[in-house]
Amino acid sequence: MSFETWLKESKPVIPVIVIDEIEQAVPLAKALVAGGVRLLEVTLRTPVAFAAIEKIASEVPEAIVGVGTATNADHIQQAKDSGAQFALSPGISEGLIQKAQQLNMPFMPGVMTPSDIILGLDNGLSEFKFFPAQQAGGVNMLKAFSGPFPQVSFCPTGGISQTNYQEFLALNNVLAVGGSWLCSRDLMQSKDWETIEGLAQSL
Repeated sequence: MSFETWLKESKPVIPVIVIDEIEQAVPLAKALVAGGVRLLEVTLRTPVAFAAIEKIASEVPEAIVGVGTATNADHIQQAKDSGAQFALSPGISEGLIQKAQQLNMPFMPGVMTPSDIILGLDNGLSEFKFFPAQQAGGVNMLKAFSGPFPQVSFCPTGGISQTNYQEFLALNNVLAVGGSWLCSRDLMQSKDWETIEGLAQSL
């Protein structure tokens, strides 16, 4: 499967999920899926991330759960072993790409420069995370990329919010955006699953 194929079954916002407590994983995933958001990125920013991926994969089959913040080949292997269906990274390397390809795992590396994109293209990729999006030039940079790289699609992440995400989605070379506003730490800590579902539905 590709991200483009999956996104036909989901809304074009990939929540950047930080899970502090394993008990948050399943109700959060259920709330997002109920709101029409099926593609879920669980970041490796907390010790329970892999366990959270495993719980979501086993208990919320409607979710398409993947790992974010994969920065080495071991992360991609652990993600696969935990039931993740895809991997995202803030950066790009041949080692990361080769591991994902070895495991037949859809992988979206992070890019910020034309050289990053060319490295990915050389390895057969055409879908990239643009990170950190706002700091790296935002909408104007993505417009500039569309000239030399018409075959490339991006998922900008970093500085994407409820107030600007539609500007990015309006671009022809953007297939989705990543953002944390759907499941902020405040909403997670207060277990406000109803508000999270409402935010997902409102997209």
